[in-house]
Amino acid sequence: MRYAIFCYQSEAETCALSKDKDDAMMAELQAVKANLGKGARIGPTARLMPTTAAMTVREGREIAVLDGPFAETKEQLLGFYVVDCETLEDAIEAARRLAAPRAAVGLTGALEIRPMRYFDMGSL
Repeated sequence: MRYAIFCYQSEAETCALSKDKDDAMMAELQAVKANLGKGARIGPTARLMPTTAAMTVREGREIAVLDGPFAETKEQLLGFYVVDCETLEDAIEAARRLAAPRAAVGLTGALEIRPMRYFDMGSL
């Protein structure tokens, strides 16, 4: 089963990391991704640009395009991972391992694990 793991953290805290801390965290994440372990394979990942670069398309009677993500939370969606795991428990373990490098540099947030109903790699 494929799972999307969404990374939610304070954008302000993440952007405030020094280049050295950010580089160290990203290097550790690469190491974790290379060694996810039993029952998990990692697919596409993305680190998103700040929310100041985002646009929102709202559905309704009329389609509205708005500046910004308009998140209703103090944490923003900063990126995601796609993992192919044998079980939900394997996906939870993958998320735990992916959370460790962020915790090591003092970031707090959440990793949401959601089973994927449909997956298409696209042609980018």
